Parts: sequence; structure tokens; C-alpha cells
Amino acid sequence: MTIKEIQQKYIINLQDIYSSGEANAITDIIFENTLQISRWDIVIKGSNTVDESLKNKLYNILERLLQKEPPQYIVGNSWFYNLNFVVTNAVLIPRPETEELVLEAITFLKTNDGKKVLDIGTGSGCIPISIKKNIEGADVYALEVSNDALGVAKVNAELNKTTVNFLQIDFLEEKNHPQLSVYDLIVSNPPYIPNTEVLDKNVHNYEPHLALFVPENDVFIFYNKIIAFAENHLAKKGKIMLEVHENLAKETARLFTEKDYEVIIKKDMQQKERMLIISRYQ
Repeated sequence: MTIKEIQQKYIINLQDIYSSGEANAITDIIFENTLQISRWDIVIKGSNTVDESLKNKLYNILERLLQKEPPQYIVGNSWFYNLNFVVTNAVLIPRPETEELVLEAITFLKTNDGKKVLDIGTGSGCIPISIKKNIEGADVYALEVSNDALGVAKVNAELNKTTVNFLQIDFLEEKNHPQLSVYDLIVSNPPYIPNTEVLDKNVHNYEPHLALFVPENDVFIFYNKIIAFAENHLAKKGKIMLEVHENLAKETARLFTEKDYEVIIKKDMQQKERMLIISRYQ
């Protein structure tokens, strides 16, 4: 079979479970990583024949995709903020809305005198590594409870030639807070999905539940711990930047306003209330 024929087989089959745009994007990811060929290269090279072993490999990948396994886990990497990150099923796949959170962080740090940053629940390390890569002189720390996730984050820091201070700490245990410093920026994309919420199969069956879910009876557990932490660990003119559940942004913001913080709710590109920008009242 030719490259073009296999490409069309991918798109036709994937359109049974994904939109046309998603099917094309997923196909692009697989072909770029497996054949080192872009969609545009196929216009020129599409008539080339694929040998039997490579064809079988591509068919096996297609079967995994049809089970809704995320393509990023299959190829082992994902792009985020113009950087390439290793991803395994120990970490969440970096998402575009988190890029918007990073943009807010970088914009703040570029004009702020202090540049000491803490990322809580770092996962793949995409947030602190992207900040470090874009802010000269930033002193960046990142917390993670999972040893496997921390291993992935360290690989990504090395891959992207950055120095981030990674710490394996259970942030929910307040007894661990005194060992941490004072920060100009506290940033986090913590677990915030109630464990009774139904997610799409490609998320629920493959991404780490530790990084996704919180108890239904305590959905704000991480945000409340961040409030307790910030009392002694946020610099006077510092900021907290958080990703939140799109349906709980106002309720999450209220936790902070009740503790005398100023909160701005920001929408992402899909116009969903996805971020909180938090600062002390001056």
C-alpha cells in the first residue's frame, strides 16, 4: 500500500469516533512520528509504497487509536508551548488551555522584580519548564507526589535543557509546607474533577486518575490547601495562577475572595472559565 492509501484508511476509520478535524490531527501526529513525514510531504511522497513491517506497525497503531488510546501516549511525546515533552501514562497529556495559563505566568514574570516560582503538581513538568525556558533568571521549583511522574518531568527538563528544582512532596500534607520557601508566583493545574464525573474514554481509561480526580465531597481540596499555603509562602506582591474546572470557576474564586484575595476569572480560547489570576489586596 502507498502512504496516501494508509493515510486515507486512518482518516476514514478515525472519523467513526472523532470529528473530521480530530481525525486529521491524530493522523498527522502518527505519521510525523512514525514515518517522519508531514501532511504536506504526503502530497509529494504519498505514492511511495510502505513496506510490510511498517504497514503492520501502522495498522497496529490504528487499532489502538480505535480503542481511544491517546496518540501522544502511543508516540511517547507531545508538543507544548513550542517545546517537545516526553509523555507516559504516569502524566497528563499537556493541553492547549494550560498553555494559556503559562502565557499568563510568563507575562507577569517579565515585569515583576521577583522571579521565584512554584508549580504544584507538576506532572510532565510542562508548566515550570516552559516558564524557565522563557524567563531569564527565573528560580523555578516544582512539586509532585508521584515518583513516576517526577521521573518524566526530570527527563523533560534535561530534554529541553532547563534547570528546575523538582521536589517529591505530598502537598496535601500541610506538615510539608514549612520546608518550602516564599514565592513570587504560585502556579498549578491541580486535580479538580469530581470522581463521579463521567469523562471521555480516551481520558478516563488512559490518563492518570491521581492527576485528574478529587473526592466528590471535597472537590476544592487542592485550592483550600493552596490558600493555607499562600498565607505564609506568597510574596507580598506575588500572584497565584490556577487552572480550574470550567463549571466551578466562580465557586473556586469565592474561596479566595473570602480570604481577602483579589481574583480575576479568565476564559480560555473556547470561552470557558478556566483560569484564576489571584493577588493580595494591596
